[in-house]
Amino acid sequence: MTPAIITAAICGAETTREMTPHLPITADELAEEAFRCHAAGAAVVHLHVRREDGSPSQDRALFQKAIDAIRARCDIIVQTSTGGAVGMTADERAQPLECGPEMASLNAGSLNFGDDVFLNPFPLVREFARRMREKKIVPELECYDAGHVDSCLWLQSLGVIDGPGHFDFVLGVRGGMAASEANLRFLISKLPAGATFNVAGIGRHQMAMAELSLQLGGHARCGLEDNIYLSKGVLAKGSYELVARVAELARSAGRAVASPSQARALLGIN
Repeated sequence: MTPAIITAAICGAETTREMTPHLPITADELAEEAFRCHAAGAAVVHLHVRREDGSPSQDRALFQKAIDAIRARCDIIVQTSTGGAVGMTADERAQPLECGPEMASLNAGSLNFGDDVFLNPFPLVREFARRMREKKIVPELECYDAGHVDSCLWLQSLGVIDGPGHFDFVLGVRGGMAASEANLRFLISKLPAGATFNVAGIGRHQMAMAELSLQLGGHARCGLEDNIYLSKGVLAKGSYELVARVAELARSAGRAVASPSQARALLGIN
């Protein structure tokens, strides 16, 4: 079977040090966590950055410092976030694309996000896609709802993004699709031939959705951005512990764990 790509979402924009003392914030902390995740089986690190006070930022300089520190430690694929945090402007969110990452997230549409609204109107999506193509950055298509998949297929038909694409189904956000087997199977049924998919289960759904995705031929995302617990009531000491657990699930499903070089080949990263 195809090797399983594990993505480590190590920081995010919503998780705080008050929620878990193990959240990495500085460039050195992010690099050390990426290194540990790589050693545990992650081929991709999904990267957000923070200011010194822990608040989320899309500042290009902070991203560059973190990317340089990560690349000095290991060969993991760096996937920068263009989602940032709710309320950020488009230009603010696009800053990390200037740092030359191999991948970046491309959010396919807007949605209620908890008590907020995460805005991704089509003009913004098209502009982010244009910048990624110009810089030869491979997009990961972030889909929180079924309509987001349809939006991606429409944008592919217009030539805005290349097909068949690599999709990330983010399941369990309040305002998006619930994390369930029925929903995941439905989303997979909508994909074009040759597309690859990743699943990010939020909170307590992380491991269950990772296991299901791996069994269905997909890939898995885990980490402190989406879930801070290794088991009920037990904080993960870092995203690397969650990566190690997902690597075990992959092997149990008869899947080898993809190295960064294998992941690059599967994702079309040149």
